[in-house]
Amino acid sequence: MQDIMMLVQDPAAWVALVTLVVMEVVLGIDNLIFISILTNKLPPENREKARKIGIGLALVMRLGLLGTVAWIVQLTNPVFELFGHGFSWKDLILIAGGLFLVWKATKEIHHSVDPIDHKEDMVGGAAAMSFSAAIGQILLLDLVFSVDSIITAVGMTPHLPIMVIAVLAAVTVMLVAANPLANFIEKNPTIVMLALAFLLMIGTTLIAEGMGFHVPKGYIYAAMAFSALVEVLNMVARNARQRKLKR
Repeated sequence: MQDIMMLVQDPAAWVALVTLVVMEVVLGIDNLIFISILTNKLPPENREKARKIGIGLALVMRLGLLGTVAWIVQLTNPVFELFGHGFSWKDLILIAGGLFLVWKATKEIHHSVDPIDHKEDMVGGAAAMSFSAAIGQILLLDLVFSVDSIITAVGMTPHLPIMVIAVLAAVTVMLVAANPLANFIEKNPTIVMLALAFLLMIGTTLIAEGMGFHVPKGYIYAAMAFSALVEVLNMVARNARQRKLKR
């Protein structure tokens, strides 16, 4: 309790908290895009429930990993060397998650570009995605994003209460934004393709990070923001043309 009171009275702790909350929210965008696209494959009555469960699992996983900070820090230690680069468990998790994202995004882009071919979709089957399959895939990506999120938090502050508050704030934002984002993606087909392109880029970035090539996150999110702005301008232009045709 005394340690918490000291943190409350420390201006540096408040700066660290605000910085970490912003960082965690930004990192959570990747997770939220994947959850939105994946749950939109479910029957309408199951989508909101799946989003809440997926985000809830993300929260549980992040808080659970925070309870094992000492173990998490060890994930950055190299376990073997290949081609002159030492690979840690964190690297292997990022590479596996990146490959999974690239595969998923590529499969769904193919399905969107070739709608006649209904034999395969994001779950590799002709039937609609099952609830358990969606939760399983969300859980897998939650693990990848959670490890990245917690290691980032550990690198920014040594104070566990600050990390917990930042994670709770980020997951709360995800929970509030999940349904509006998913509904917006579903109602705008071009946004779906843009979101899939984001996932493809995020997956490639995760692979690069795991291979030892540092990609500044600022460049990635700046590119995503610029692409989103261009798409918004395209949507405004399309709506303007449609209104003109209706007159």
